[in-house]
Amino acid sequence: MADEPSVLTWQDGRVGRIRLNRPNALNALDLGMIRLIRGALETWRHQPRVHAVVVDGAGDRAYCSGGDIRAMRAHSLAGEYDRVETFFREEYALNLFIAEYPKPYVALIDGVCMGGGIGVAVHGRIRVATEAALLAMPETAIGFFPDIGASWFLPRLPGALGMFLSLTGTRLRGADAVHAGLATHYVPRAALPELAAAIARDGVATVAEHAASLPPFSLAPHRDAIDRCFGADSVAGIVRGLEAEDSDWARETLATLRQMSPASVLWSFALLRRGADSSLAEALQAELALTRRVVRHPDYLEGVRAMVVDKDRKPRWKAARIEDVDPAEIAAVFA
Repeated sequence: MADEPSVLTWQDGRVGRIRLNRPNALNALDLGMIRLIRGALETWRHQPRVHAVVVDGAGDRAYCSGGDIRAMRAHSLAGEYDRVETFFREEYALNLFIAEYPKPYVALIDGVCMGGGIGVAVHGRIRVATEAALLAMPETAIGFFPDIGASWFLPRLPGALGMFLSLTGTRLRGADAVHAGLATHYVPRAALPELAAAIARDGVATVAEHAASLPPFSLAPHRDAIDRCFGADSVAGIVRGLEAEDSDWARETLATLRQMSPASVLWSFALLRRGADSSLAEALQAELALTRRVVRHPDYLEGVRAMVVDKDRKPRWKAARIEDVDPAEIAAVFA
């Protein structure tokens, strides 16, 4: 695999195929992969023989685990902010390009799909998730924020689900991702090869024929509580709401929220509130501006260290609690 390209592209019948090909790194995105994906999409955009694009991930562990944040942290520590800027600028441009792509874009999501991986899936017209799919926006756990256009699409999920998912990093299995609106179809993993062949032969209309019945939404019992708590007009209001619920779910959710970077929870909340009234292009522009501040923040450097580099999962946040964060610090990252 070391000598193979990080992105494989080929034409298969009526479709262009893109395979993210770093299985040992859970198909994490680097700048070269972003450029290869963009190049393939540009090539097929005006080719009449290519009716649609199908994207999947190599191996059986991940569609795409996200952006290569380990490398981004290293660049930040080295003061190479121009390299960080280039990565995020081109990643977000790819997200918008996918959203505006004139041909059907089909993501076959099997295994881990988080952060930047969702960015190369959710903006497509058709998002197929299997029972092995695991979707999440876990950025508050590393001192970052939900990016790749998440500040636009998360506020548009039903009720307050988007705010709940963004602040807690809750992971959704494939069927739950369909219920939530992050995926469009639920197809068993064993049927994916047959589905890909059918799309190449017959076109994207065949996706619906391969979709399986959805099992119940695992979050259904908590939907009212999610809307009550995470629909609050402040993070302090969310905390008060969870404390007032007096349920095991609320206590567990509050404990999870307390483990996240307090600063990240606050700036992510503010970003999503702004994104609710933005276009996707505006949201991506705001996210790019926010990266310039956040990648310099101690919580980002510490969060990536604790969760990705050293993996001790014991981050030492700048502020120990949400209540200890200076509001001026949050305002400053949006200045």
